[in-house]
Amino acid sequence: MQPIDILILSNGPGEITTWVRPVVKQLRQKLGQNSSEIRISVVLSPCPHATGKEAEIARSYPEINRVQEPQYFTQFLLWGKTAENWDWRQKGVVIFLGGDQIFPVIIGKRLNYRTVVYAEWDARWYSQINYFAAMQPQIIEKAPKQYASKFTVVGDLMAESSNFSLRETDKSAIELIGLLPGSKPAKLAQGVPLSLSIAEEIYQAKPKTKFVIPVAPTLELNTLAKFADPNQNPLINKLKWGSAKLIKEPTPKLITSSGLEIELYTKSPAYDLLAKCSLCLTTVGANTAELGSLGVPMIVLLPTQQLDAMRAWDGLPGILANLPGIGAGFAKLINAIVLREKRLFAWPNIWAKQEIIPELVGNLEPATVAQIALDYLNHPEKLTTMRERLRQVRGKPGAAEKLAEIVYQEIQNG
Repeated sequence: MQPIDILILSNGPGEITTWVRPVVKQLRQKLGQNSSEIRISVVLSPCPHATGKEAEIARSYPEINRVQEPQYFTQFLLWGKTAENWDWRQKGVVIFLGGDQIFPVIIGKRLNYRTVVYAEWDARWYSQINYFAAMQPQIIEKAPKQYASKFTVVGDLMAESSNFSLRETDKSAIELIGLLPGSKPAKLAQGVPLSLSIAEEIYQAKPKTKFVIPVAPTLELNTLAKFADPNQNPLINKLKWGSAKLIKEPTPKLITSSGLEIELYTKSPAYDLLAKCSLCLTTVGANTAELGSLGVPMIVLLPTQQLDAMRAWDGLPGILANLPGIGAGFAKLINAIVLREKRLFAWPNIWAKQEIIPELVGNLEPATVAQIALDYLNHPEKLTTMRERLRQVRGKPGAAEKLAEIVYQEIQNG
């Protein structure tokens, strides 16, 4: 077999964990493990949502041979030069899994490689890209008819998490509640103390309940603990929300002022753990897609006490919201407009085009949220209904396998 290079272009933490990971696994299953025959490289582009650990996470995937950090992307895009002077094989495929769709056009032409774009919401550069793996049929419907042969509907890569843990788990009398406050500072500042307060309210009513935070792979324990410390997070005293101290040995946990222990689970991905949860309290983001794919009931929290905190918008709104100095003002304005639109934020609700899981938006009070959670916990039939609705709307697994097949065909066509 002629040696092949597969170059994956990606950017943010969600793309690395929910797109790149399942795709590289399927590529290896389809094309083999021998890197002398198939070499997989990942080049990251800058992303406003990045945590700085995307390259480290990509390097942890054994299927990937080389990773380049986003700070070197511009010189690679413009001049084709990588930071470590990578060599490139004569034959290869560029796979787009995040960023701007113009990137594979430019890089594919420079390397003379075939190009495959995973199109989540729309497709561009029809004449310049060799093939599109579309998330949904509507993407093909919007494309000019003469390019229809370049498309295949593969489904939602975010649904691939359901491959890992679809089995029913044995639930003991002890209920487990997952707390997912986010991974970025803007979300953690509100999410951590709010989650701690809600957990304490639930614990008072149901003292056998256990709580766990699946720590995002991009987040250090000390950084997480900082947002539970009133000396480092001024929102705790301002809003009178929960605080906690970090204990690392023998197992990492947060201990609140009332003595409630919240386990910190650092293994990633945490699918087996999440599948055991009776209920999760989560912020918005890719985690709602993973929970939905696993069929785990959840309540989505979007507190607006600090309206300038949410700045993770795509495109121009995201650029404006993150401008130095004046970004906070833009963020408040953008978020106020978005909230008035009454849009859906959680992925399962977006899939279903209706609210099948609760989205609590506004000046959230821990006691009120806790009562909503307790209502679900005290009425397990409501949790069962939510679980069934999630299973009905989640995408069918198989998108990564279909994309790997497309890449295989492009190798044959190259």
